[in-house]
Amino acid sequence: MSLPDIAFVSATVSLAPKAAQPLTSRPKVKTMMMEVTAYCSCTICCGRNARGVTASGRKVSHNGGAFVAADTNVLPFHTRLSIPGYRSGKTVPVIDRGGDIKGNRLDVFFKTHAEAKKFGRRLVPVTVRVD
Repeated sequence: MSLPDIAFVSATVSLAPKAAQPLTSRPKVKTMMMEVTAYCSCTICCGRNARGVTASGRKVSHNGGAFVAADTNVLPFHTRLSIPGYRSGKTVPVIDRGGDIKGNRLDVFFKTHAEAKKFGRRLVPVTVRVD
C-alpha cells in the first residue's frame, strides 16, 4: 500500500496591526428620581452670611449661574446633570452642596428669589452623565 503524495504549500501571512477602533465619545448616562428644590443667593435662601460663593469655591456667576447643589457623597463636584424644567434641559455641573441636601435631593440655582419660588420643589427624573 502506498501513501498518497502530500504537497506542502508555503505561504507568507502578513499580520498588519488592526486599525485602531475610534472610542465613542458619548458618555454613559443614568436616570435617578430626585427631589429638586430651587434656591438663589439671597439671605432668605442662603442665610444672612450669604456671600455668593459656592461650596466648591466658585462664584454663583460661574457657568452663567447655571449649576446645582447636591449631596457630594452621591454626586461629586463637577458631575453634569440634566434636570427637566431647568435651563432647557441642558447639562449643568454640581458645584455646591448644602446642609439639608442628603441623598437623592438637589437644589437648582436661580439668579433671583422670584425665579426660585416659581420653580419651587419638584420630583423629577434627573439624567446623570457618568464619564
